[in-house]
Amino acid sequence: MLDVLTLMAARYSVRAYRPELLPEEVVARVLEAFRLAPTAANRQPFRAIVVPTAEHEAELRRIYDRDWFAAQPPLVVAVCALAGEAWVRRDGHNYAEIDAAIAMDHLILAATAEGLGTCWVGAFDPAAARQVLGLPPNVEPIAFTPLGYPADSARAKARRPLSDLVYDGRWGGGRRELGVVNDGGE
Repeated sequence: MLDVLTLMAARYSVRAYRPELLPEEVVARVLEAFRLAPTAANRQPFRAIVVPTAEHEAELRRIYDRDWFAAQPPLVVAVCALAGEAWVRRDGHNYAEIDAAIAMDHLILAATAEGLGTCWVGAFDPAAARQVLGLPPNVEPIAFTPLGYPADSARAKARRPLSDLVYDGRWGGGRRELGVVNDGGE
């Protein structure tokens, strides 16, 4: 478990990329992690679009106008959701966006394990994304990430303490004791 936590702690939002191309086998492994993401009822209501920045910089700038997004990295990955393919909870809640977000997180963690940088981008122009990517009406752009070798380094991250984020039993219930792991033993 520690290796997974170390990987998660190493991941950061990269905002400077080196221009070198990525080996195809590395990209394939990152995309395989995307494919392996768990989804509600195993429906996989998501797709990825891999866009080379060298050929599409002007179009990518319409989606999100930052050098570290549209010009520096060799690739940008768009993750899209298909609500019509998703599992729907009995109250009508559609899980397409949740499943797409899980797949994006798998992609980002795999990229980190490969020594690549990413940055989850949600502040993009959805209309421009639809047009640039040629998305049909039933496909929703969810998130983007640049994909490339980092040209910067991680800065310290502030995270709220676990005791602020986890309750026992019910909302607002007692706070989980930190450092205590129940392994089923006595």
